[in-house]
Amino acid sequence: MKYLIFLSLIFCGCLPPEKIEVNILPSPQKLEIKKGKFLFDQYTGIYADSVFMEQIPYLKSISPQPLNGQATIIALLYKADLLNEEYIMEINEDTLAVFATTSEGMLRGVQTLRQLFPLQKKTAYIPALFIHDYPRFPWRGMLLDCSRHFMEKDFVKRYIDLLALHKMNVFHWHLTEDQGWRIEIEQYPKLTEIGAWRTQKDGSIYGGFYTKEDIREIVAYAEERHITIVPEIELPGHSLAALASYPQLSCTGGPFEVENDWGVFKDIYCAGNDSVFNFLENVFDEVLDMFPSKYIHIGGDEAPKYRWDNCNKCKVRMSNEGLHDSHELQSYFIKRIEQYLNSKGRQIIGWDEILEGGLAPSATVQSWRGMDGGIAAAKSGHYAIMSPTSHAYFDYDLDAIDLQTVYSFEPVPSVLSEEESQYILGGECNMWTEKAPQEVIDSKVFPRLLAMSEVLWSADSKDYPNFYKKVQKHYKILDAFGVYYGYESVPITSHCEYNKGQFEYSLFAATDDIALEYSLNDSAWKDYTKPFAILNSTLVKARGVKNGKPYGEFSQTIHKHLANHKKVSYATPFSSNYPAKEEQTLTDGLVGSNTKFRDGHWQGFYGESLDVTIDLEEQKNISYVDLGCFQYNLSWILMPKSIRLYSSNDGINFEEFVKYDNTISPQKEGKFRHQYTFSCSVNSRYIRVLAENYGVLPGWHPAAGSQAWLFVDEIRIR
Repeated sequence: MKYLIFLSLIFCGCLPPEKIEVNILPSPQKLEIKKGKFLFDQYTGIYADSVFMEQIPYLKSISPQPLNGQATIIALLYKADLLNEEYIMEINEDTLAVFATTSEGMLRGVQTLRQLFPLQKKTAYIPALFIHDYPRFPWRGMLLDCSRHFMEKDFVKRYIDLLALHKMNVFHWHLTEDQGWRIEIEQYPKLTEIGAWRTQKDGSIYGGFYTKEDIREIVAYAEERHITIVPEIELPGHSLAALASYPQLSCTGGPFEVENDWGVFKDIYCAGNDSVFNFLENVFDEVLDMFPSKYIHIGGDEAPKYRWDNCNKCKVRMSNEGLHDSHELQSYFIKRIEQYLNSKGRQIIGWDEILEGGLAPSATVQSWRGMDGGIAAAKSGHYAIMSPTSHAYFDYDLDAIDLQTVYSFEPVPSVLSEEESQYILGGECNMWTEKAPQEVIDSKVFPRLLAMSEVLWSADSKDYPNFYKKVQKHYKILDAFGVYYGYESVPITSHCEYNKGQFEYSLFAATDDIALEYSLNDSAWKDYTKPFAILNSTLVKARGVKNGKPYGEFSQTIHKHLANHKKVSYATPFSSNYPAKEEQTLTDGLVGSNTKFRDGHWQGFYGESLDVTIDLEEQKNISYVDLGCFQYNLSWILMPKSIRLYSSNDGINFEEFVKYDNTISPQKEGKFRHQYTFSCSVNSRYIRVLAENYGVLPGWHPAAGSQAWLFVDEIRIR
C-alpha cells in the first residue's frame, strides 16, 4: 500500500503543518504524516555517524542555507540490516533523522530531504513524517546520446545531478556512432583527430570529444552521487566514425567520412578481419581503465549484413567457424567481444538484436524493439533491461509518447512467471539526439523522466491523476534547477468522426486551464466551446491560450471524398508496429505529416505491398483516385515501385484501369509525403489498390539487403 501525499516545495515559515502538503517524486514506498513540525532555519545543525561523514559536504552544498546551528538537528545515522538503497526518515519537532546501512541508501534519503528543503525562503516548517523507502528495481537508467550531438562536460554533470535527484541510478553514456567518436583513446589518436568531427551539409565542421581527464572527472562526480555510468562502445554497426579514422577495419578498405546524416549504414566493422578484434580489445582496455562499471554496453543493434555477405574474409570466417549465415556471424562477433570483457571481469549489455544467431552466454539484453527481446532473454535465464520504443524513447514526439504513456509503462511483462520476472533488472529511458542538440534535451526529457522515475522506483500500481498533480507542484524544483521542461502531452488534439455524410469534429486541450480558439479555412478566430460539423473538405486551425499567453498551435485538413468511412479489406496485413487507426486509416479523411511517419496517420508495411479493396457500397462515377505515400530512405521507407488500380462491380472480377511505374528516385534525400493522383473515368462499386513495396534495399543503400518499408496514409476516391 502506498501513501500518495503531496508536499508543497515553497514553504512559508508561518504556515502550520496541517496546511503543508507532501510532494515527493518518485513517491516513497511508505509515508506517514505525524503531528508536529520541524523548524528548518539558520540555527539548524547537522550530525552524521562516521560512516556517513562524506555526505555532510554534499548535504551542505544542496542546502539553501548554512547548516551550523544547534536549535534543530539533521542527523544522518547508521542502522544495520537495511537494503543497499533502503532508507528510513523520521522527522519530529527537534530532529530530522535519516537512517541507512549504506552510503547509497543514505544518499537516496538525502535526495528526498532535498525535495523537502525550502527553495526560496530560508526558514520553513517541514511536517513531521515517517518515511520507509526502497526501490522496486535495481536498474533505473537513462541513456544520453552524446555522439549524434556533442554535450558539454558541465551539461553531462548537470544531468547526473538530475538523475540523482529523482533516484535514478544508471547513466548510459552513448559515446561512439556513425556521426562521431567522443572518447579519447591514446593508442588510436585518429579516433578523435578524425572521428570526432564531421563536415555538415552546409560545409561547417561540427564535433567534440571527452578527454580521459574529462571522463574521469565525470565518473568521479557520478560516483559521489551513486550513479553508475555505463559506457556504450557501439559494434559491429554504427561505426562509420571509427572506419573514417581507420578504414582498414572495414570490409572494403574505404575511404569513409564521418557521417553527417541519420540512419543505418551498411559499412560496419569487418567480422573476418582479426585486426578488428585487436583494435576493439585495445580500445576496451582503455575504456575499462576509465569506467569501473560492472557492465559495458556494446550496442549490437542495426548492423546490416550486406558487406559481410559480400566479403571474402567474412565468408572464410563463417566457413572456418561453421557458421550458417551472417546472423550467426554477428553472434560470433558479440561472443568474442564478450569473452574478452569477461576475462577482464566485466559483463556486456547489448540491444535485443544480439539475440539473433544465438545469445552470448552471460549477456544482458536491452529490449528496445518492444518487449519481446526482454521476454526471450528472461525465459532463457538472461537478465534484461526494458526500454521499448513504445514508452521509453524520449526523442519521440509527444504525439507518440507523452507523460501518461511513460507512466503506464510496466517493465515486467505479464507473460513471465514469478521466477522469470526476477531476470528483469528494470528499465531505461533513451534520449537519442539525431534531432536533439544540447539546448533541446531538457524539453524532451522533462517532465517524462518524472514518470519513468516513478515507475522504476515505486509505482507497481498506478494513479495517473494523483501523479499529474504531483508533477505540477514539482515544476518549482525543476525551475530551481533551470530545467527548460516541455509539455506533458500535445497541448491541442482533435477527434474526427465521420457520421451520416459529415464529419463531427472535436478539439481537446491537454489541461483544463487552456482555452481554445479555432478557425475554418482561415476565417476569423472563434472560441471553441463544443464539437462542430464539417460538410466539405476544410482546413481547421486551433490555438491555445493559457494564463493570457499563447499555448500550443494546431492545424489539420479534413478531406471529404467518396470512400470516407467505407469498408477496407486487406489482402496483406499492415505492420503491428505502425497500425495507425487500423482498418479505418486509409479512408478517415486525414492525411499524415510531411516529416513524421509516427504521427498516427501513417500505416506501415514491412517488406509487404499494400493490397486493399474499398467497397463504396454502390456504383459511383469516379474521376480521381489519390494515394498518399511517405519516403525517408534512411529509415528504409521508400515510395512504391508501382501502383495498379482495379475496378469491379461484383467484388470478384476486377479490371485494371491504372498502371503506373514509379518515377520518384529512391535515392531522393530527406523526408517527404507524395500524393499520387490518377485521373480516370470509371463507374464502379469496388476499387482495389495495389501499391508494390520497393522490396530489398539495393547496394547503394546504407542498409542494403534489408527489406524496405511502404507507408500509406489515405486513399481518396473522388
